[in-house]
Amino acid sequence: MLRRTFALMLCGIILAMAFGLQHAGAQTSNDFQASEKVRAKVQKIGLGPNARVEVKLRDNTQLKGYISAAEQESFTITDKRTGSTKIVAYAAASSVKKSGGGLSTKSWIILGAAVVGAAVTWIIVKPALCDGGAQTRFPC
Repeated sequence: MLRRTFALMLCGIILAMAFGLQHAGAQTSNDFQASEKVRAKVQKIGLGPNARVEVKLRDNTQLKGYISAAEQESFTITDKRTGSTKIVAYAAASSVKKSGGGLSTKSWIILGAAVVGAAVTWIIVKPALCDGGAQTRFPC
């Protein structure tokens, strides 16, 4: 009995895969929230040649340029080099980030900590190790 049930289930799965049965997905609330985040980010960055962005689309293509227009359902990216424009729907974009801003805040903190660490080593640790006289193990 168990073998027969298992065999029927396996046949059903194979038939479903063979006919390509897939579920159709509607836009979920997560997709809506993601598109609203993209819209808010675009509005925060602003418009014009100084609003340079890198946009990653849901199909994993990347666009670089500046935001030249922002509408209710889409925004326009203009490539500064070629002058070509591309209209991108907010729902089609997975992420928008400002480009060309230099180092991030996290990078500046790490760089500052490295400089402070080097200064502390040079000012405090080196004299402490080099004042050992003839018995020192560290040549200064």
